[in-house]
Amino acid sequence: MSVRSARRWLPVILVAACAPQARPLAGTLAPERKLPTIELASGHRRIAFRWDYEENALMVRGEGAIRTASPDSARLDLFLNNGAAVGRATLIGDKLTATNQAQVERVLPPAPMLWAALGRLAIPALPDTVVTIEGDVVHADIGRPTAWRVTLKGNRLMRLARLSGGRIAEVVTRDEGGRLLYEVPGRRKLWLGITRDEEVPAFDASIWGI
Repeated sequence: MSVRSARRWLPVILVAACAPQARPLAGTLAPERKLPTIELASGHRRIAFRWDYEENALMVRGEGAIRTASPDSARLDLFLNNGAAVGRATLIGDKLTATNQAQVERVLPPAPMLWAALGRLAIPALPDTVVTIEGDVVHADIGRPTAWRVTLKGNRLMRLARLSGGRIAEVVTRDEGGRLLYEVPGRRKLWLGITRDEEVPAFDASIWGI
């Protein structure tokens, strides 16, 4: 599939934003306000997944693969159900580069949210962090006004939300069964269902080129 033909399944749809109000943090205030460092698993991994994209009445499905190299490099390839290539992207540090930049960025989360989907917490450093504890779950609001809301369970990143004006502008949720959801409330959703996650030998350097 050419870049031009791949674009046909992503028409421009204007939808009114329906960002929900962020609720107060659950739990009790923690004595420490510092969050643990949450990074990619060490080494190199290949992750296969199924994906579903929904925007208003539009629904698209397919499969894909992510290759990660610790500490801060990832490559993602997307295909439709018929095997046609949608596009590929690399995320190195905070820079997301794609073969068809506008359309891939329309489907994929921005860099901090995409890292969150992969289990890495990589958001800008901001002051005034509020941390609460709810059993074995840690919640945190970061920034003043709050710009990010983080939920951790042990050393696992479970949820990252970007807030704007006290409302949830976008959110990544990771369950323990290998299913990920990226959502811009009231506008679009991207589900990833992990089918295989394995450690592999080091990748050839050429895979990071777009």
